[in-house]
Amino acid sequence: MINKDNKYWKSKLDELSYKVLREAATEIPFSGKYNLHFKNGNYRCKGCDAVLFESDSKFDSGCGWPSFDRAKKGSITYREDRSLMRIRTEILCSNCNGHIGHVFNDGPTETGMRYCVNSASINFENK
Repeated sequence: MINKDNKYWKSKLDELSYKVLREAATEIPFSGKYNLHFKNGNYRCKGCDAVLFESDSKFDSGCGWPSFDRAKKGSITYREDRSLMRIRTEILCSNCNGHIGHVFNDGPTETGMRYCVNSASINFENK
């Protein structure tokens, strides 16, 4: 696992990506560049470049954030999040511990999962 200090992350990331990945902020819904992005490739952690999601798992959930029905095996760490007066499951990059978003069990595909991801936490790589 990558373990760097805040000075490193502030020098590597733009302001919004830093706030999302290192402080668990959330970007404004429908504002992220990958919300309605459906090209063939991989979505990588913006902090450490680890592959988190493949394009064949992406779908339009209408929630305002990029949504996936499954993550690449071993790429995500799950943590209980009790903020906002409810219990949710936070998703973190297993490689750098960056906040990616949350996962819900209300997805429309056969997995039943909806990984709700901040565009500011990921980059896209064409296949």
